[in-house]
Amino acid sequence: MQGTTETHPPTQPGTTYRPTDRTVPTRSAERASYDKELVHSILDEGYVCHLGFVRDGAPVVLPTLYGRVGERLYVHGSTGSRPLRMTAADPGLPVCLTVTHVDALVLARSAFHHSINYRSVVVHGTAYDVTDPQEKRTALDALVDHVVPGRSRDSRPADKKELAATAVIRLDLNEVSAKLRTGGVNDEPEDLALPHWAGLLPLRKGYDAPVADPGLDAGTELPGYLTATAG
Repeated sequence: MQGTTETHPPTQPGTTYRPTDRTVPTRSAERASYDKELVHSILDEGYVCHLGFVRDGAPVVLPTLYGRVGERLYVHGSTGSRPLRMTAADPGLPVCLTVTHVDALVLARSAFHHSINYRSVVVHGTAYDVTDPQEKRTALDALVDHVVPGRSRDSRPADKKELAATAVIRLDLNEVSAKLRTGGVNDEPEDLALPHWAGLLPLRKGYDAPVADPGLDAGTELPGYLTATAG
C-alpha cells in the first residue's frame, strides 16, 4: 500500500522459495535452485544488480547498487529518477532484478561448448516506494553496509535534505530463483582427441590496499573492517 510499510504478503517461513512459471527455466532447468540460503549468499556477495522494467512500452535495464534486509531488497536513487517515481504510483512498478557472478571461463576444444561457470539470481515482483522514515534509514544503512560491512556506523548518516533528495524502493523476495553452472568442459566424445587446450580459467574477486583520501587527518587509522582488504 502506497505511503506505508505494508506490501504484498512476505515469503512464508521455510528453506526454499516456491517455483512459479516465471522462475522455472525453459533451458537447463537442472541448474535452477530455490534454496533461500543459496539465494541470499549470491545476493550478499554481489555489488551491482540490474533492474529491468517497462517504460513507455519499451524495456529498460539499469545497473545499480542494492542491499538486502531479510526477505527484502532495497535500491536507491535520486527522487528525480523516472523509474523510482514510477514506484510511487499505485500499484507499484513491476520489475525484474538480476545479480550474476562469473566464477570461471570454460574453454572447450570446440567453439560451441565454450561457456562460463556462474551463479545468478532472478527476482520478479512489484517495487514500491519507501516512505516510512525509519524503514528508509534502515534501507540506506543496508545499502552502505552491503558494499562494506560496518561502514554505516563509521560515516555521517544522511541529513534531512539528503533524505529528501533520495528515493528508496523495496522489492520483496517472493518470486525468486537461483541458477548455477559448475564443473568442467562438456566436449563431444569425438572432439576429445583434438590438439586444443581445454579446461577452466577461474576468476576471483580481490582488493588492492586502501588508498587514503589526501585530506584525511594524519592520525586517522585504517578502520578494522578494512584491515582484511588491506592484506
